Amino acid sequence: MPYRPKKMERRVVGRILRRLPNWLLRGRRAVPLRDSSGEAVKEPERAQEHYLPSFAGGQHFFEYLLVVSLKKKHSGEDYEPTITYQFPKRENLLRGQQEEEERLLGAIPLFCFPDGNEWAPLTEYPRETFSFVLTNVDGSRKIGYCRRLLPAGRGPRLPRVYCIVSCIGCFGLFSKILDEVEKRHQISLAVIYPFMQGLREAAFPAPGKTVTLKSFIPDSGTEFISLTRPLDSHLEHVDFSSLLRCLGYEKIVQIFASAVLERRIIFLAEGLSTLSQCIHAAAALLYPFSWAHTYIPVVPESLLATVCCPTPFMVGVQMRFQQEVMESPMEEVLLVNLCEGTFLMSVGDEKDILPPKLQDDLLDSLGREIKESQTPEQINEHVSGPFVQFFVKTVGHYASYIKREANGQGHFQERAFYKALTSKANRRFVKKFVKTQLFSLFIQEAEKSKQPPAGYFQQKILEYEEQKKQRKSKEKTVK
Repeated sequence: MPYRPKKMERRVVGRILRRLPNWLLRGRRAVPLRDSSGEAVKEPERAQEHYLPSFAGGQHFFEYLLVVSLKKKHSGEDYEPTITYQFPKRENLLRGQQEEEERLLGAIPLFCFPDGNEWAPLTEYPRETFSFVLTNVDGSRKIGYCRRLLPAGRGPRLPRVYCIVSCIGCFGLFSKILDEVEKRHQISLAVIYPFMQGLREAAFPAPGKTVTLKSFIPDSGTEFISLTRPLDSHLEHVDFSSLLRCLGYEKIVQIFASAVLERRIIFLAEGLSTLSQCIHAAAALLYPFSWAHTYIPVVPESLLATVCCPTPFMVGVQMRFQQEVMESPMEEVLLVNLCEGTFLMSVGDEKDILPPKLQDDLLDSLGREIKESQTPEQINEHVSGPFVQFFVKTVGHYASYIKREANGQGHFQERAFYKALTSKANRRFVKKFVKTQLFSLFIQEAEKSKQPPAGYFQQKILEYEEQKKQRKSKEKTVK
């Protein structure tokens, strides 16, 4: 059954979560960033600006570009991640806005270096691209897109993280932006910021559209950089390739089943890239529904106690902390080892959550061969499509069971909705699913809207209904 915390438990968890940001999101002052020659990098004057509110409509690409470096603590040999550059700087903030910014900027270093503080200078380090998600008290989310690498130079040195903070979920696009940042970082840090200023002034493109930026690079001249947003925007924030490399289809379906009932899921992997890509992919399987509970693609060492939380969560933990996680007091957890493609812990009923016929359909569709010539977008569709069809077949008739008053306000007829399903197995599943927050949030939005949204899910519902009509028509003709 979907998890429902008891009243006293909700109070305890609420107190913990309210206390956590006060400890975690401490404001930190950025220190001047220096390039490989040791000279301080000057920030362009026009980067100084007033506070911009959160971009609900996503009209801007990003809110901040941050550089996070490791600085040795005053006491001991350990290092502490510190913001060494912030672009743009905010000025003339109101008190509440300033506090919000300090909380945000105080949290980010931990997520850029979630592996702890035991570092040593290195001569080689494979670059890593990963992301994290910070959730505000109002439920809005900011995404940090990170590229961790060694700065230019000779001899042992410490990794540095370039982090782009945005309200927009579009991982493929921001990965390309980080490629451009990295290319400029190899020349000089000062070359990065005119590019980012140009990006900040550009409007985020509509699905299928392209924005072209003009950028000057010393010794190379003026370059034109084109950034194209995928036409099918419901999968623009995910790449299923890592999930497919790590897990077989049966395990993926069982993870999906656990997520549908809002259980606790922990992913273990060595690399930050693997962890963040796989957890984003797992959450994307829930489309058109959105995971609304604790969601941390890579849990910092200092927050490992998250795995003891009695409420639903979906988190990623680095393999080096496996023993600590295994020894933590946890109940009804699905613990996924992405390195071995196995479950280290499970509830035991993961194979029995979904209706058997629909589960077989899922596995049959997923098992069809993926050709080498297929693009990442085609692979995403190959993986996501069967799960969308699962929801089309189980809850795709929802709009017919929203009764509207004269003022347009809708009221969902829950009992009539699940009783409309002819299959007993489907009906048993849907009776559980309608009690989840996944479904509740979705149906609340549908009740407010006077007509179904014209998105990908609605398109698939209409296609499915048309196919059913054609089958019935053929059956009548045969008779």
